[in-house]
Amino acid sequence: MRESTIRPATTVLLLRPTVLPATPLEVFMVVRNHQIDSFSGALVFPGGKLESADAAPMLRERCSNAAAIGDEELVFRIAGIREAFEECGVLLARHRDEAELLSAAQLAPITARWQARLNSNEAGIAELVEAEDLLLAVDCLVPFAHWITPDFVPKRFDTKFYAAVAPVDQLALHDGSESVDSLWITPQQALAEAQAGLHTLVFATEQNLHLLSQAGNVEQALEAARNRRIVAVQPWLEEIDGVRHLRIPADAGYARTSMPR
Repeated sequence: MRESTIRPATTVLLLRPTVLPATPLEVFMVVRNHQIDSFSGALVFPGGKLESADAAPMLRERCSNAAAIGDEELVFRIAGIREAFEECGVLLARHRDEAELLSAAQLAPITARWQARLNSNEAGIAELVEAEDLLLAVDCLVPFAHWITPDFVPKRFDTKFYAAVAPVDQLALHDGSESVDSLWITPQQALAEAQAGLHTLVFATEQNLHLLSQAGNVEQALEAARNRRIVAVQPWLEEIDGVRHLRIPADAGYARTSMPR
């Protein structure tokens, strides 16, 4: 029996600049564990479903520059920050009265105390920020895309994608549980390696890599996202010339609107 519930989820595209003119930006991606039932074995951006603890009312006071962000949107951003920390050890947070995000040296003891506890659901993000007196850098997350799993898929998600510049010296690594490998990669290389059969990409990931590949550098990618009209994209199946295609709306902002399936 297929699940009818659509679960809210969030995904974070962590970006960093490169020194090579031909490949001006890289994005952090992880390989999903083959033992899990969502996108097993696929190369994806870090992320996951929202948890009830992400909506703790006290968290608004623990978010930087959140006054103009609505409650529902704020929960998605908080979940994105939590998922990035759980899945790859990057924490988009800062100490109160500090503009810079946590350094690697500041983060190391926090990771030792909290990452495993959050991954095992022994603690929530609210407990972490209260105990460590941190502010979550929700202002660093730029809305990038919004995808809804097709209605013919058993497990469905309503996923908001965000882009953010990765903290300079925080080390991103896969957690060894939900993800079993990780890499910094240019969008162009990720697409080329998937075409060569080295990686598996789900349709939404592939489409957003294409979108990201249009940027000349990290700042251009973020500026394009800020200026883009975010459309909720829910693919559907359609037969074209006897071949089933996965289709998305023409006004969704993607160059490719159809893929044989």
